[in-house]
Amino acid sequence: MPDTMDTAIPAPTPANGPETVPPPASADVPGAPAEPASLAGQVRSALIWRSGSQIVAQMVQWCATFLVIRILAPADYGLFAMCQVILTFMAMLNGYGLASGLIQQKKISQREVRQLFGMLIVLNGALAIAQLSLAPLASAYYRQPIVGDMLRVQALLYLTTPFIALPYALLSRAMDFRHQAKANITASIASASAALGGALYGLGVWTLVLAPIVLFSVRGAMMTWSARSLVWPSFNFRGAGTIARYGGVMAAGQLFWFLQSQADVFIAGRSFSPHTLGIYTTSLFLTQIFVSKFVPPLNEVAFSAYARMQADPDAIGRAFVKGVRMVMIVAMPFYMGLAATAEPLVLTVLGDKWRETAPVVQLLALAMPFMTLQVLFTPASDARGRPGIGVRNGATGALILTIAFLVGVRWGPTGMGIAWIAAYPLYLAISAWRTLPVIGVHAREIVRAVASPAVAAIAMAAIVTLVDRSLPPLDAHWRLAVLVPVGAAVYASWMGLFARPTIRELISVARKQPTPE
Repeated sequence: MPDTMDTAIPAPTPANGPETVPPPASADVPGAPAEPASLAGQVRSALIWRSGSQIVAQMVQWCATFLVIRILAPADYGLFAMCQVILTFMAMLNGYGLASGLIQQKKISQREVRQLFGMLIVLNGALAIAQLSLAPLASAYYRQPIVGDMLRVQALLYLTTPFIALPYALLSRAMDFRHQAKANITASIASASAALGGALYGLGVWTLVLAPIVLFSVRGAMMTWSARSLVWPSFNFRGAGTIARYGGVMAAGQLFWFLQSQADVFIAGRSFSPHTLGIYTTSLFLTQIFVSKFVPPLNEVAFSAYARMQADPDAIGRAFVKGVRMVMIVAMPFYMGLAATAEPLVLTVLGDKWRETAPVVQLLALAMPFMTLQVLFTPASDARGRPGIGVRNGATGALILTIAFLVGVRWGPTGMGIAWIAAYPLYLAISAWRTLPVIGVHAREIVRAVASPAVAAIAMAAIVTLVDRSLPPLDAHWRLAVLVPVGAAVYASWMGLFARPTIRELISVARKQPTPE
């Protein structure tokens, strides 16, 4: 499912579990790569390929994305965000939940692979037809005729989904992220080239329609080839109840994720002009770069790893806490630094026409640590065989956030930013209360894992803000050139003085060395 801004696919934290050999993929399943010797080795390899490829792919896309943002107008992104409400709604039914069900099973057969392929074809064909039918209604709701035209063309995306979801499931079962990495990088280069070419050629908002179609087409072709998953589909779904039920529960969870993730655009899209909506969604894009681009690949690896640890609940708990600690070491300085340097960053990266996003970015950045921690819960509870926990959490978040957005929309993008800050801590607290007992973790363990990077990042943001206010008048890029090194030095020094065990653990993980529990 393409994101609002740069068309990358979302997915489900790193874990060092016991040195156990996971169950092999069924020998008759196409494209099942050979296993490494241990789960820990698989996880490390998967993280290197999945996260490394994500970084490379995102660097390619971001270079093109930020260039395209400078060329296109805020209204273009506002119109595209209106389409994303429909696309995201359809994406929760496109079969990735079924693929997760295949990953979660201990053994699979050739028949189940063919059945999954058939299910994906039927589902996505129906989604394409449904989107064509909904296009006129979306145009009427937003009072923008071009939105309907865009949705009709974007229906082509569903033709690629079966050729991505099936190989994704097969490769993820074997924790083979190397082939996925190659497909992601190649597809990102192709998509970035299409986006930049379209913007320079003057396609305007249609640039944002073209790029995801190129991205998914290239990714689907490469992943299908790598997994050797081009099998004859079976439309006889007898005996596929386990996968279908698991996929149904996952889809229900995604329904609530849709409600909470798209409620703001759905509510604001009718109240804001395309320009104002573009300002808000671009601010959201900047602040969600980490949680939407770096956390999903970690969660994707984590889900596969947690599923292999089902016989050892204590291992899942230890792995989860370690994952939280590693993620927040990076997330906290990113978000607090973003809040402290929003204005020079926006002016340097996006240009003066996006100046209105700076105060909104500052607000949204304060809510993102809560969102980052929240999205780490679901893979652990799903892998423990309790996907219903994620569903209930999603329903809670949908209700809380929708109410907050209905109130905040009256005050424009700033009001929406305040709504995020007010709603997400409450949502996180309720989700933690439900989820932590299931994965065998106490709340105090999470607090200890987050405390050091949070305190260090807050101190960093305070010092960077003071330095910024004391600077003489400078161009935005020079301000940023001063503030970023200051922030990095403060954060590193603070962690080195007050959180040395955490730093040692991070270094040992980077060096692939085991750390004592």
